[in-house]
Amino acid sequence: MISSGKKENIMIYHPKEEFPFISIIMSVYNEEAVIKRKMESIYYTCYPLKKFEVLIGSDASSDNTNLICRIYAENYDNIKFFTFNKRRGKPSVINNLIEHAGGEIVVITDANVMFEYTTLFELIKHFRNESIGLVDSHIKNVGIRKQGISIQENLYISREVKIKHYESLSWGCMMGPFGGCYAVRKELYEPVPPNFLVDDFYINMKVLSKNKKAINTLEAIVREDVSDDLREEFRRKIRIAAGNFQNLFAFRGLLGFPFTTVAFTLVSHKILRWLGPLFIITAIVTSLMLLNREFFKIVVLAEVLLIIIPLIDYLLKKLKIHVVFLRFITHFLSMNLALLLGLVKFAGGINTNIWQPTRRKQSEGY
Repeated sequence: MISSGKKENIMIYHPKEEFPFISIIMSVYNEEAVIKRKMESIYYTCYPLKKFEVLIGSDASSDNTNLICRIYAENYDNIKFFTFNKRRGKPSVINNLIEHAGGEIVVITDANVMFEYTTLFELIKHFRNESIGLVDSHIKNVGIRKQGISIQENLYISREVKIKHYESLSWGCMMGPFGGCYAVRKELYEPVPPNFLVDDFYINMKVLSKNKKAINTLEAIVREDVSDDLREEFRRKIRIAAGNFQNLFAFRGLLGFPFTTVAFTLVSHKILRWLGPLFIITAIVTSLMLLNREFFKIVVLAEVLLIIIPLIDYLLKKLKIHVVFLRFITHFLSMNLALLLGLVKFAGGINTNIWQPTRRKQSEGY
């Protein structure tokens, strides 16, 4: 393994040193179920109170989010609360909030992602190294249930975290932070285009394009209730896929000569996976073309079986029978279908970055 034996960044801030002033940025939309816990997790942190501010932008929330945020803003001098009467989308709200940010480091986070006591310190300590432009957190999922796809999603996310950490150790060019919590130097931030659907990947690639490092640290732990509903996650994955292809087109210049480590990680980690549906279709078509050969008759039969497994899984689920192995196949095929539909959506043109947030059960106590 390329990362074997390589150490994490050692040029860090230590607890007794002077910390940089940071801005914690949140775009919120109808977050009354979690916003109190989020604010409590921020103010529970060991990061010095005088060294951070909180900027919250309510994207036309219609529940009690605004009321709750105003109460916190009245009680804490370092909270700036902004309301927008018309929905603009998370990237546009973040663009606006960063204009008002006074911190040299910006922590972009979601309302449903909870900090631990040391989360902010573990994120920020790496910015003593001037070559580092972005630091990603380590997401740990809660609310895992057998009834839906949370087991499958948790395994996928855990694997992604490991890959990004290995990319950090190997080259310092992690491919895409966890959008729910990451930190970036304000001077490196560039406004996300108004129609872009995946803002975190865009921001990450801008940092890498300026020859700064983007890393993942396993010590900066955050917790989020994992997605469990296949339909909700399918919808979200279509949006993310479309946004990924937007980013691929925007940063296609990084794939040219010379072929850098950024290009290698982008191709090996992301592009090959984004093109997975096309590989699957090609495999099916070519095996059908070779159906006159005995071996490919078996191959086609196996492909048909795999394709109908989601239907079998669905029928078993109706009977309250949950087979984890079958659900993995359902999850894999549905996510590849979402990638394909995302590609189609991108090809058709994207005019807005406004989307409906994925509904989660919002487990208590995380």
